[in-house]
Formats: sequence, C-alpha cells, structure tokens
Amino acid sequence: MAMSTGGGEDEVMSTINITPFTDVLLVLLIIFIILAAVTKEPKLPDAHNKDRVQASQLVVIIDDKNNIQVGPNQVQIAQAHDAFAQLQDQTGHKFTSVIIKADPRSNYGTILQVMDAAKSVDLTTFGLANHVEGQPEGSTQ
Repeated sequence: MAMSTGGGEDEVMSTINITPFTDVLLVLLIIFIILAAVTKEPKLPDAHNKDRVQASQLVVIIDDKNNIQVGPNQVQIAQAHDAFAQLQDQTGHKFTSVIIKADPRSNYGTILQVMDAAKSVDLTTFGLANHVEGQPEGSTQ
C-alpha cells in the first residue's frame, strides 16, 4: 500500500523513464545502418594478372551510377579538375599517380573524363583497382 503525505503536486518522481533514450538510440542505429550501406565500395572486376601497381594516396571511386568520389569528396564530373587541383595543392604536388576504383557497370566515358581531369593537373600515371583471383573479396590491387 502506497502512502502519500498529502502534498499531491510536490511529490518527486523516483523512477527514470528510458523510453526517449531508447528512441534516440534506435534512430541513431538506423542512420548508421543506412550510412554503412551507402558508403560501400563498388564491386571490382576480376583480374588474371598478378602484377601490383604502385601505391598512391590519391584514390578515385566511381560507382555503378557514375557518382565520383575524389579523395574524401563527392564531386560531379565538371568539378573533378578542381578536386584534383585541390588535392595536388594539399599534398604539395608530391604524387603523380592516381588509383581508380571503378565499378564494372560504370560508364567507360566517365572513367576517361576522370582520367582527363587528372592529367590536366599533372597526374599522369593511373592504376585501376581490381579483384585478384585467389584473394579475399575485400582485398584489391
């Protein structure tokens, strides 16, 4: 049997309501799941050669919808030149090579336009990332 002092409105609530907290956690979980699905790297074509390309810090990702990511930035094809120029300025023109990770379903023309934009800022050596036979699916060359 609960006892009351008769104050009514002056009583202190002694339980903690965690429902709003769990709602926020569930929303954050959903956001992270969606972001994990969006930021997945494209599937790369298989390669039959075993030669490794020279490592580069400049990486371009082109997905199956021809969305272009130059370094950490998502850009349109018209801004690719400016993105490469900005990366070159940030690295002090230290690199001359670019690694292109393109989905096999991306347009060949988009890849050529990205290469042309890179050449215009003295990035002249290109490596195309692919999946090498016999290696786990996540590793690229």
